[in-house]
Amino acid sequence: MSSNKTFIFKYIIIGDPSVGKSCILNQFINDKFQDEYEITVGVEFGAKNIALKDGTWVKLQIWDTAGQENFKSVTRGYYRSSAVAIIVYDISSRKSFENVSDWI
Repeated sequence: MSSNKTFIFKYIIIGDPSVGKSCILNQFINDKFQDEYEITVGVEFGAKNIALKDGTWVKLQIWDTAGQENFKSVTRGYYRSSAVAIIVYDISSRKSFENVSDWI
């Protein structure tokens, strides 16, 4: 990565269990859709480098957090120093939408 500037941004993906957080991460990082559900235990990590037109590089560090209640104490530590929080809900689950305010 040779360029004038490089920026690193930490993103977290949060939301209820089974709303598609890991699918979003996998689609963005690997350009693949995973239709099989696998529970995230704790936190998963992905990174992607993006070149801007002006030669600047942006490295996105994306942390996919588990949505289950018993992992919340573990995953909250990953919220620190995040530039962005992506809150995900399932459009077919009214409850997951109602829980968005809890995640905020």
